Amino acid sequence: MEQQVTELAYALDTFYFLVSGALVMWMAAGFTMLEAGMVRTKSVAEILTKNIALYSIASIMYMIVGYNIMYGEGLSSIIPSIGAFITGDNTVEEVMASNGDIYYSDRSDFFFQVVFVATAMSIISGAVAERMKLWAFLAFAVIMTGFIYPIQGFWTWGGGFLDELGYLDFAGSGIVHFTGAVAALAGVILLGARKGKYGPNGEINAIPGSAMPLATLGVLILWLGWFGFNGGSELKVSDIESANNVAAVFANTNLAAAGGVMGALITTRLLFGKADLTMALNGAIAGLVAITAEPLMPSPLLAAIIGAIGGVIVVFSIVGLDKLRIDDPVGAISAHGTVGIFGVMAVLLSNPDATVFGQVAGLAVIFAFVFIASLIVWGILKLVMGIRLSEEDEYIGADISECGLESYPEFSKKS
Repeated sequence: MEQQVTELAYALDTFYFLVSGALVMWMAAGFTMLEAGMVRTKSVAEILTKNIALYSIASIMYMIVGYNIMYGEGLSSIIPSIGAFITGDNTVEEVMASNGDIYYSDRSDFFFQVVFVATAMSIISGAVAERMKLWAFLAFAVIMTGFIYPIQGFWTWGGGFLDELGYLDFAGSGIVHFTGAVAALAGVILLGARKGKYGPNGEINAIPGSAMPLATLGVLILWLGWFGFNGGSELKVSDIESANNVAAVFANTNLAAAGGVMGALITTRLLFGKADLTMALNGAIAGLVAITAEPLMPSPLLAAIIGAIGGVIVVFSIVGLDKLRIDDPVGAISAHGTVGIFGVMAVLLSNPDATVFGQVAGLAVIFAFVFIASLIVWGILKLVMGIRLSEEDEYIGADISECGLESYPEFSKKS
């Protein structure tokens, strides 16, 4: 009887893990639609190509080396071990002998983790859109998903030194979202802004996206996928406590996103006199990022407040980065990076185990490692193959220059 109960719980938790991973995988569609709507028509096909390719690269690289780097034994709490390829799965005997420590399939864990690394890489795609060479981006994706992301992930989720220092990050405001934004920032600094984005006298010229319906659809897909992102991070659902925790995480995730939308909308109304849709969309993402580091412990009201603060922050961050002439077509660095910092620190509002030292140490280490490593990789790619499209290719659009086709050939405009 005991074995039957254990096997049923194992099957249920494995299935829950896989469904959660599938929801997170669907976030790839969300990022793709969001970015496709926020860039100009002449760059949409290239954005679509980047997103389906980066997901494929992430899956393969994490299978070859990334997963074993992140969750291997480690040579020390700082230096991970390097292993190749994922191995077999658990036997009935191993599960029964673990006394409940093994409660889902290793392959389900791999699948759930691989969609997280793809999410981090998707963040970069939007920030460097419309002026980066496709193959330079994909080359960076190989290193990012195979090495940079797994190494910093090992330091916390793999039981490394950040975990020992008390850094808490339930589902990855720092480990996933801040990491992706920092890598994007390094690339954007070397890449420079799109032609015409900034004038010689400090002017900031808006470059409207091609399709707001697509961008809105993308955010709603991300909103849905985030239930798997945060909910799946509870890791199990087969007992009463875990089931209640999953329900709390789902409710808080939804409320934070709603708070983010309203925070951003109200802020833009006060600042600009208009309800800015693009800011509202980034507000939803900001609310989701803000709650991701701790979606379980806050009350529903606090979750909505955390999301609303994230929505306010993202508006000021997008405006501020523009003033610094950091060109981010989709607002990814602000929504995932600036708000990621807030999300990590917001853990202190509800989790009594969190410390200021642990949270700040986590952010500082992640920023230093990811920024320096990414800057080196981007710099090498710039020297070896170049990372920026030529002025002519940027003018005609990445669709033609990189992919040889257009997404909207009947009515596309060269602008």
